[in-house]
Amino acid sequence: MQRHLVHIVCGSTGAGKTTYAIKLCDRIGAVRFSIDEWMTALFWMDSAQPIDPAWAMARVLRCNAQIWETALRVTARDVPCVLDLGFSQADSRVRIANLTRDAGLSVQLHFIDVPLEERWRRVEARNAAKGDTYQLQFDVTREMFDYVETLWEPPTDAEMGEWNGVRVSS
Repeated sequence: MQRHLVHIVCGSTGAGKTTYAIKLCDRIGAVRFSIDEWMTALFWMDSAQPIDPAWAMARVLRCNAQIWETALRVTARDVPCVLDLGFSQADSRVRIANLTRDAGLSVQLHFIDVPLEERWRRVEARNAAKGDTYQLQFDVTREMFDYVETLWEPPTDAEMGEWNGVRVSS
């Protein structure tokens, strides 16, 4: 079985990406990079309310670029990385998968496939509990959830095949 050094975790809001990524890291001895943690540590405390999407996306893109550079240094030491960066759209997954391949590394795509209403139930529970995976420092409203859902592009069979895809129902 091939050992993959870069693992891309994708799924829509509330799918359980972070929970899955944490367990995957424990299982394979990987370093996890979570966009929610980076944004919380570096930027959310400075955001205006309501959050300006353009302001947020500029910072997400900067974090993603720095995460990728750091992940390259980690994989150079033969340590796998799990990228928990959302990857809600195909172009973001393809971009990282191609960067991984260009760096001579093997990639595996993990698709966390959970029905919409179950994901919304989980978001409501996370909002209420404000536990370990409540990292955004604000509740995800149904309006936000529904908006993100319009952007979500599940991986195609071709994408799953090309990037050693694993479909997980959690």
